[in-house]
Amino acid sequence: MDFSLNDIQQMLQDSASRFVRNDYGFASRRAIVESAAGYSAAHWQTYAELGWLALPFPEEVGGMGGSLSDLMVLQTELGRGLIVEPYLATVVMAGNLINRHAAAGQKQALLEALISGEQLFSFAGFEAAAQHDIRLISTTAGADGDGYRLNGHKAVVIGAGLGGKLVVVARTGGRPGDAGGLSLFLLDEDAEGVSLQGYTTNDGLRAADVRLSDVLVGPEALLGDAGTAAPAINAMLNDAIVALSAEAVGVMETLLSRTVEFCKVRKQFGVPIGSFQVLQHRMADMFMECEQARSMLYYATIAVAGGCDADVAASRLKVRIGKAARLVGQQAIQLHGGMGVTDELDVGHYFKRLTMINTQLGSRDAHLHRLVQLQSVA
Repeated sequence: MDFSLNDIQQMLQDSASRFVRNDYGFASRRAIVESAAGYSAAHWQTYAELGWLALPFPEEVGGMGGSLSDLMVLQTELGRGLIVEPYLATVVMAGNLINRHAAAGQKQALLEALISGEQLFSFAGFEAAAQHDIRLISTTAGADGDGYRLNGHKAVVIGAGLGGKLVVVARTGGRPGDAGGLSLFLLDEDAEGVSLQGYTTNDGLRAADVRLSDVLVGPEALLGDAGTAAPAINAMLNDAIVALSAEAVGVMETLLSRTVEFCKVRKQFGVPIGSFQVLQHRMADMFMECEQARSMLYYATIAVAGGCDADVAASRLKVRIGKAARLVGQQAIQLHGGMGVTDELDVGHYFKRLTMINTQLGSRDAHLHRLVQLQSVA
């Protein structure tokens, strides 16, 4: 099977690599993380101009009609730059859901605003008791006249607090544990009854815990048909796992490259430490983990895009990425010594991002448990 990039993917990779190299250096990223906004609005507009925001959406709504493989290529390069703009939250997750589940008129207006860079979105789905299984969601949306009244709490909503809109998952029917009864609602962050507790995550991103207290919305806030959102949410999460894993591969390959270069110049006993056989073995282990992670990424991308055992493929990928990220990240820190954990060196920041990726969208252990459940059902 030929895994080489086609012409469009090669151009996409080149443009993303050039942007990271020329406009997203480590010092620039640190300044963005420490800014009040938490992301660069100028960079976000650049993403729109380069077509990155339009990449995965159909042409009829102004998108580029790109595939999951195209998204994988882009996310790998963005991982190398450790970008903090909410691309995963807005495009891969919230935008994906809008495209899959919203009514035609809603989809057109919302995705046009997203693609142009005018509007940010966040996926407010996970809860303290529903971190890995959307069926356990307990946030409610009870009928109130023509509209709905929402109550509940959403935890660690990545990208929330940046002035965008929330795509909220709430129950219009059923009870926690049921796949049916889940619906999607579009809320403004400053709507009455919506309160956000924002913070900076360990890897420099912005997130918030969102509380919904008797939030009254009209019927227009409901995205698509009530009670039928579970399949779209599940499909979106599989896509997001592929995109997040592609980012992890970019991070790991950058850490490997940084570590090899460091070991070539760092000297001990008058010789480069890279000449020590035991350290060569450790770097070889890092290389093998990177290669295996990339191979699993290719497999999962094809399987998820084709709908062939997508749930199994996504969980296998997350397990493989979790194992590889742990070894590559820890070895990179150890081979750099004490300076590997300093704030002034980018290696520590890559390690933090890998650590967060392992917990985001389900940890390695959570997906091992999911695989056991899927196997028992089969």
